[in-house]
Amino acid sequence: MIATAEATYTTKLIEPAPLAFELPHDLEAGGPPEARGLARDEVRLMVSDRRTDRIEHATFRDLASFLRPGDLVVANDSATIPAALKATPADGSAIDLHLSTQLNDQTWVVEPRKTATHRDERLSLPGGASLRLLETYRDSRRLWVARLSTGQGTLDYLARHGRPIQYTYATQDWPLEAYQTVYARRPGSAEMPSAGRPFSEHVIQSLHKKGVGWATLTLHCGVASLETHEAPYEERFEVPLETARAVNETRAAGGRIVAIGTTVVRALESAAAADGTVAATSGWTGLIITPQRGVSTVDALLTGLHEPTASHLWMLEAIAGRKHLRAAYSEALAERYLWHEFGDVHLIV
Repeated sequence: MIATAEATYTTKLIEPAPLAFELPHDLEAGGPPEARGLARDEVRLMVSDRRTDRIEHATFRDLASFLRPGDLVVANDSATIPAALKATPADGSAIDLHLSTQLNDQTWVVEPRKTATHRDERLSLPGGASLRLLETYRDSRRLWVARLSTGQGTLDYLARHGRPIQYTYATQDWPLEAYQTVYARRPGSAEMPSAGRPFSEHVIQSLHKKGVGWATLTLHCGVASLETHEAPYEERFEVPLETARAVNETRAAGGRIVAIGTTVVRALESAAAADGTVAATSGWTGLIITPQRGVSTVDALLTGLHEPTASHLWMLEAIAGRKHLRAAYSEALAERYLWHEFGDVHLIV
């Protein structure tokens, strides 16, 4: 039986993230590693041990050597959708529109990339489609609830007219395939669950050969929080029964739960009891993980490198501790690791 989760949501901005550093522009990965002459599993891997503070450097292809037989890797199988559209307001100007989260068949949380928007504003979209802004989403200063009228299924429409969401550090328009993990199965993420991008079939097979288990869940990622210290918004997720069982059995046997990305931690913690037992769950989560709350379901985390104001850093501190996190990020900067979804990755054990 799958339990239903209802989101609990805070409307306040969270406190400043625990790290303060300046990210050099040349450490922002502007394109996929394939464009740099690397395979996706050849990005760099920084491994930091939160108990000993030891830090090692490797390539992602070596991931299995840092895990143990009996560990369980849990990955997010959400697939990225082409959620960016060109839109035209009544004044005839051209703006970018980002679809973030689908609430029902025609209603979405959206981000119009313009400074002035208002209730009932209508935007014209490619292919004769349109969108009407209904109300602001929660207390957001940038997100709206909107009704999308396409005359066809939204995913079919986006496949024809949408493109992946990209930010200013991208050096060119990259195709949707660049924003997918090899194990993505369920379309729904406005932005890629990027911690899993370095995985290749070779790496997954190397985990199997070592006796490391593999399980998946789904959390559809909305648009990133662009405002300083803005808390993450609600996201739809599902932890299937087989994954919940695998997590509980692994922990009971003394194995480690290795989360691939902060989205996996958010989903597992949303599906867990106070003692860390995970139940099959589907619904929405507004959970914000802080050091004060802590985590009870994961023992290790593979994640990208986050910007200094990112709310995800609170989750990393909850797992690793502030001192260790600061040491790891200082090392990443000194060793010139690359940031963002096409960059290098960090394994906290």
